Amino acid sequence: MAKDKKQPRPKAETPKGFRDYFGQDVTERRDMLDRIAQVYHRHGFDPLETSAVETVEALGKFLPDVDRPNAGVFAWQEEAVPGGGTAGDWLALRYDLTAPLARVAAQYRNDLPSPYRRFAMGPVWRNEKPGPGRFRQFYQCDADTVGSASVAADAEICGMLADALEAVGIDRGDYLVRINNRKVLNGVLEAAQVREDQAEDVLRQIDKFDKVGREGVLALLTTGRLDDSGARIDGVGLSEAQAGPVLAFLEAKDADNAATLDNLSAAVGGSAIGAEGVDELRQIAAMLAAMGVAEDRAVIDPAVVRGLGYYTGPVFEAELTFEILDEKGRKRQFGSVAGGGRYDGLVERFTGQKVPATGVSIGVDRLLAALRAKGLAGAEVVGPVVVTVMDRDRMSDYQAMAADLRAAGIRAEVYLGNPKNFGNQLKYADKRGAPVAIIQGGDEAERGVVQVKDLILGAKIAAEASVEEWKSQPAQTEVARADLVAEVRRIIG
Repeated sequence: MAKDKKQPRPKAETPKGFRDYFGQDVTERRDMLDRIAQVYHRHGFDPLETSAVETVEALGKFLPDVDRPNAGVFAWQEEAVPGGGTAGDWLALRYDLTAPLARVAAQYRNDLPSPYRRFAMGPVWRNEKPGPGRFRQFYQCDADTVGSASVAADAEICGMLADALEAVGIDRGDYLVRINNRKVLNGVLEAAQVREDQAEDVLRQIDKFDKVGREGVLALLTTGRLDDSGARIDGVGLSEAQAGPVLAFLEAKDADNAATLDNLSAAVGGSAIGAEGVDELRQIAAMLAAMGVAEDRAVIDPAVVRGLGYYTGPVFEAELTFEILDEKGRKRQFGSVAGGGRYDGLVERFTGQKVPATGVSIGVDRLLAALRAKGLAGAEVVGPVVVTVMDRDRMSDYQAMAADLRAAGIRAEVYLGNPKNFGNQLKYADKRGAPVAIIQGGDEAERGVVQVKDLILGAKIAAEASVEEWKSQPAQTEVARADLVAEVRRIIG
């Protein structure tokens, strides 16, 4: 009888588009999110955790077709298993935190307070082509108010976003929350007599204002232009007279909010929806001033055009204004780390009733990268105190030492590898980033003392000190067993 072929060993590799996060990465992200959560909590927002899995219908995606069963999302059909759903139902990993909020707001609408204010933090998944810095699993950090049509909710989100950036360490002057309004743009399109079938094309072209400037956008709105490669880009087909209000809108930013708002009023002309949008921005500016959020922290800025195709009212983004060096050593501004705005239809597709909502999403990985660029993250994580094992028959004594340290609030562990080679124990402590090693052999145990080795000082002495300095500043001291906690606390501060 032929023997079964030996199965090949699986490759120890991360799936494409995914990554692993180790101690320091996890700690830095958790600390940053904890600070943001404290700000949201102070503003009266409640935390919400939803399932990582939602129905495809709840996510708002169309049922995947036969050829692309996972288009955009990681989806699968429910099997007929005990306790499962109906066979054939499509389930998917959530691709954002907003769609689950819509489902929660509809499902628990009779139990939740209205308005409902919540924040959520967690991983989301996108079944998209990965690339440099683009992963198929990443973290989001959202805060939303559901059920309030008042622009006070938008102003609160903007002020809270500014507070959150400062809470994680971004100084005033290094960030700016920029605010615009889709209604103002609608008024501009009305004043420019833009046809409904041209509106989306106009939106796409004005989104290029930062890249191609006034003349570039004018060409794109009218007859077209050549790109950097010489290829022809067709224009929308507006006349220069029609393009005028659009350009006035994009260039309305002035020395202060009052002047900017006056310019926007002129850009929308006699449009009622445009005037409504300008009035909403005036209210937001006044409320931010009353909240102590000055114009050096949040400002009305018509140049914020991203997302205007999705949002229905105020729209905002947080931009970091300091410069960093790119991979080629060139200075560039860090850019946007958060965005949001007001949107309708959040719960409507579940209940048939419009429910106003506004919210913001912080790019977790991007903000953490900014903190590292500013030297506000990435500090060395101090490992646990390591209690070494000199006599494996006295493991209980070593565990008692670690327990005493933990009871005092000091991170500590007992070495659980093979204790035969003491050098390996110190190598382990070094790899763990341990600040201190505790040593107690049989002789020390009989005398009721322990050796406390300051590993940080020891490394510094070995690298820098002369023999005389080393003798006068020993990194290892002997103390009574009863004084162990006090000595370790003195060393680690």
